[in-house]
Amino acid sequence: MQERIIILGAGVMQGPAISIAKEIGLFTIVLDGSASAPCISLADQFEQIDLKDKEGIEDFARSLQNSGGLGGIMTAGTDFSATVAWVAEKLGLPGIPYEAALNASDKSRMRSCFKKAGLPSPEFITISGTADVETLNLPGPFPLVIKPVDNMGGRGCRRLDSMGEFREAAADALRFSRSGRAIVESFMEGPEFSVDAIVFHGEITICGLADRHIFFPPYFIEMGHTMPTAIEPEKQEALLETFRAGIHALGLMGEGSIGAAKGDIKLTPRGPMIGEIAARLSGGYMSGWTYPYASGAEPIRAAILAAVGRRPEGHIPLKNWTSAERAFISIPGTVKSITGIEEARHHPHIQDLFLRICEGGKVSFPENNVSKCGNLISAAPTREAAVQAAENAARSILIRLDSADPETAAFLSIKSPDEQAPDGAAPKATPRFPPDAFPLPPELRAALSLLPDPCNEGVKPQKSQPGELALYPFPEFTVSPLKDYAGRTVAETLQAIQTLTGYSLHETPIKNSEITDNKTIRLGRSFWTALIRGGYQGAVYYIDNIPM
Repeated sequence: MQERIIILGAGVMQGPAISIAKEIGLFTIVLDGSASAPCISLADQFEQIDLKDKEGIEDFARSLQNSGGLGGIMTAGTDFSATVAWVAEKLGLPGIPYEAALNASDKSRMRSCFKKAGLPSPEFITISGTADVETLNLPGPFPLVIKPVDNMGGRGCRRLDSMGEFREAAADALRFSRSGRAIVESFMEGPEFSVDAIVFHGEITICGLADRHIFFPPYFIEMGHTMPTAIEPEKQEALLETFRAGIHALGLMGEGSIGAAKGDIKLTPRGPMIGEIAARLSGGYMSGWTYPYASGAEPIRAAILAAVGRRPEGHIPLKNWTSAERAFISIPGTVKSITGIEEARHHPHIQDLFLRICEGGKVSFPENNVSKCGNLISAAPTREAAVQAAENAARSILIRLDSADPETAAFLSIKSPDEQAPDGAAPKATPRFPPDAFPLPPELRAALSLLPDPCNEGVKPQKSQPGELALYPFPEFTVSPLKDYAGRTVAETLQAIQTLTGYSLHETPIKNSEITDNKTIRLGRSFWTALIRGGYQGAVYYIDNIPM
């Protein structure tokens, strides 16, 4: 009989683990709470079990152990490393202590371990649903960060710049916590990095250090990562030294401990500080995709071998390429069409495309790392080629929204911070969320306000000349170096609009005396405002709502 392994999770992030385990010759028994998880078909055997039910999984694993044997249990890219440790400990399988896994799963316990060990980690407090936010002894001045103690993917995590934001965000963070608790901690300034490692009998083998690309405050949205990092070697070593110390502090290096660790480390003005360390390999396409593409190594293969008690292999780098992962996103609405998918797949150096949306589905501007529209992964011998490939491919995917969805209209109508401020008051200091696709400096916003607008002159724009739209010129914007949050220039945005609508866009000077002439389409300030607010999607939505 084949040696058997249990793998928790049948999602996309567990796909490589299932496939590699089968390549090794193991019989894969995959557990997931959903009967429609996308990678079920890869498994030799599937069982629908709630991954939070550690006792139920223990009973199932014991039945396997007593009827043919069980080599090990593992996961990658899920929240359930504590379930893995529980079962391994109860059944005498290779793994890490359950208490250590809890330290690496509960952010409150994690921060306490780091503090006890004297490691660089932010000051924090833990709150629950019964907390009175007005009387809390906060860990420091604003800005602060709030996050659930036991969730991943950035759910419920955001920056806080005032007590008002704290009140608003606390309920959201607690809602995303399975235990009903959240931590509030000091904000760490500086770039962020991700790192994976294999832990095997007192040895820590580092499996890649990546630059994370975080955007859209007050949330922390990872729009991609690049492997390997581009920072200086001495800074890399400082980050890794802090990571290794964190692994020890959590108890993941106990006698006989076997498993993996994933860390998010920040390089602050005071040096490296630990964001978090989990007792598993990373999700986010790093351990299963970008590190193997960049290095030729397979940390998941090593983790699987370790999980069944074999010495890890296959996790030593064989080459020095670069792999870049980039996300693509949408403003709120309903997807009418998605174009450019095949073009993106066939861009040079593109290895994978993961699409999370479909026609007719709802989309929103991401507030966490699980609500993006999709991801692309490139690999190339040079960093420049890999990054350029991923970003160009992401920009080639165009998502057209249904013109009847009021959520899109509401999004486009949100006033800018300076328009929201009372007369004589300073604009709100907190960054606007969701942000404008093109953040205009004050001089361009002033120029925009001076543009004519047929809608406000009592004339509705009408589609009278098929194939052409006349735009009131806005040269201050169109010749500017501004780019949207996907890196599109204004010219590229106008081309995307033409591609989706079939209309040619011409900046045509029109005399004020001609404004009442309904025979020519005139798109003025409202069109440019929709484009600036929502990028090509906002402009196309505006055009789609012009009466025929």
